[in-house]
Amino acid sequence: MARTEGRCRTRRQQQRCLSLIAAFPQAKGQDSTMRSLGSLLDTGLTEAKPKRDPLAWIKQKAAEVAEQAEQRAANEPRQMFLPGFDIGAFPNHLNRSSLIAPIARGKRKFHRQAVMVTRRDCVLEYTGEQLDEADGDLIMALIAFAQPFRLGTSVPLNRAKLLRRLKRSTGKHDYEWLHRRIKALTEATLFLEAKKPDGSTRYSIGKTVSFRIIAAFSYDDEAETYSYSLDPRWVQIFGNREYSLIDWDKRMQIGRGQDMAKTLQRLVATSADPVQRYALDWLKGKMEYGGRMRDFRDALARAVRELERLEIITAHKVEDSTRGNPQLALWLPEAVA
Repeated sequence: MARTEGRCRTRRQQQRCLSLIAAFPQAKGQDSTMRSLGSLLDTGLTEAKPKRDPLAWIKQKAAEVAEQAEQRAANEPRQMFLPGFDIGAFPNHLNRSSLIAPIARGKRKFHRQAVMVTRRDCVLEYTGEQLDEADGDLIMALIAFAQPFRLGTSVPLNRAKLLRRLKRSTGKHDYEWLHRRIKALTEATLFLEAKKPDGSTRYSIGKTVSFRIIAAFSYDDEAETYSYSLDPRWVQIFGNREYSLIDWDKRMQIGRGQDMAKTLQRLVATSADPVQRYALDWLKGKMEYGGRMRDFRDALARAVRELERLEIITAHKVEDSTRGNPQLALWLPEAVA
């Protein structure tokens, strides 16, 4: 790097050179990629054509290296270890977003590179049908069933076993539902950018190589067998223990037509805070609720009472924030030592 700084003749050029690597966080931790970036910094300023901005040339080449790094990450099978996990693990960034929402039955909204509701530490763009809580249950189950296998490799699927874990029947209607939703999840793509506290990019998924919720699935009509695979980059989304462990037994006890309670269960699981507060406007957007606020508040009240019944929370209250805006306060049970 000293050689590079020597060729960046001014302090401003040095800062711009050194910032190039930071601009591609997905390359971090990959020695070959970092060596490639270092080589570009060493050669770009001396080999670029005189009439061309050498820093622009380096930036272009660094982007190409980053694309190659994401291509490798998407294609190299990886094992994902989730300690203390059976079924019900899901990344916090997705639990806090509107990717999965308690939508009404009927025709679904289709998103096309839509920016979904998230927290400020994440940007999520999504293309596909709006997903509901049944889709969320299905994704969590497929992640669980894939645990013995390296992500990126084929996973055999016992459809009857899967449907039973979802507390569904094994009749024709449910098999058709399963086929339809797996197909929709295979077609759905997303781009996720996680941010640091200063607003810079921590990592991104799906920027140069599309990320599908289910990477692929196949069905042998004669043998009536399914198999599917998950993108290896799920490992990065689950990284640094940034995922929630949902109480699956209680989730399966949530009453029929209480999908809003399922959404809140996933949300409160993202934090260990004993008291959690969420602005009603933000919750309404996250839940893709298009009706009136007073109707939303009524539905929200039914959902939190369901969580209280199952002892997922102990109490709730709608109150004003310090800025005078309505918010939902939730009290969680004391953690068992």
